[in-house]
Amino acid sequence: MAYRSTDALAPLVVRLRAVVHLTDKEAEIIRALPFTVREVKAGWEIVREGDRPSQSCLILDGVSCRFKIVGDGGRQIVSVHIPGDLPDLQSFHLKTMDHNLATLTPSRIGLIPHSAIHHLMMSSPRMANILAREGLIDGSIFREWICNIGRRPALTRVAHFLCEIFVRYRLIGANDGMTIPFAFTQTELADAQGTSTVHINRVLKVLKTDGMISIAGKALTVHDWEKLQETGDFDARYLHLSEAEAAAV
Repeated sequence: MAYRSTDALAPLVVRLRAVVHLTDKEAEIIRALPFTVREVKAGWEIVREGDRPSQSCLILDGVSCRFKIVGDGGRQIVSVHIPGDLPDLQSFHLKTMDHNLATLTPSRIGLIPHSAIHHLMMSSPRMANILAREGLIDGSIFREWICNIGRRPALTRVAHFLCEIFVRYRLIGANDGMTIPFAFTQTELADAQGTSTVHINRVLKVLKTDGMISIAGKALTVHDWEKLQETGDFDARYLHLSEAEAAAV
């Protein structure tokens, strides 16, 4: 059942404010969107390739990924999504899904009807521009991922990914100092980085041994941020952060 809550959509408001100036009135418009909440287990398919969804998904809690299955059955993760992300907003314009979207952890998601998104965009040209900008930033991240997987060695690739996910968690206030949630398995990291679990294991050992990171349970702590950025050839410009957030990276 669809309902409204001033708190449930807070992750989206927080994340948008990290990349664009959002007035209090605009934040309230977003919070007024109707949505249906679902609590789902890890591995739950939100939408499948070939589906024609009538709603878009907002990650409220947990981690999800977009992925493609290739001819030999292998999985390539093409993006990961944390609270505040709208991973399938493009389904509002592109009616047939060309990839899959599934949860990696137990998650809580909000399903926003396309009719509500249409009404929002028609009633507020500025909100339409903000949502369009989301799609452009999405494309920017895809370009960086292509460069990362296609041209960087495994150590740089993984360090870059860790830098990105650290910044994104920090943007929504999900960090505890230099520690962030980190529920990715080595198989998931391998599928996201286009390499093997053996390479992932070796690379993580190097990053830990060199004092850049540590992983305990489902949390990652960055001990040497400057060195991790340098190792990962990381420049946050492709995330198109607000001036204040960019200065803090």
